Amino acid sequence: MADTFEHLEVWKKSVEFSVHVYELVRSFPAHEQFGLSSQLRRAVVSVSSNIAEGSGRSGVADKCRFVEIAIGSLCEVESQLYIAEKLQYISNEQLATVLLRAKEVENLLGGYKRYLKGHKQRSR
Repeated sequence: MADTFEHLEVWKKSVEFSVHVYELVRSFPAHEQFGLSSQLRRAVVSVSSNIAEGSGRSGVADKCRFVEIAIGSLCEVESQLYIAEKLQYISNEQLATVLLRAKEVENLLGGYKRYLKGHKQRSR
């Protein structure tokens, strides 16, 4: 397994994804600063934060649980992005682009979870 979370590709991509979402949210109306903008920022940061926190846990089950929480946060981000598009805060094209990036992170999270579970099987 990786030495630290900073070496994990899934963590790196989730940080890049967070930056992309933060940049997207900058164009939201000012009245959304404490509404949808805040929710999106909180949820997207939760993805990389949970990957990092899980990597600090000693047991594989704990690591997997935090990956699952990260997946849940990513789903939350996706839902909020759909709302932002419906409210016309982002365009359909922006939504499509950001959802592609989300799918990349989701695929990496799934792969990382499979890797962890495989490592657990080999440890028995």
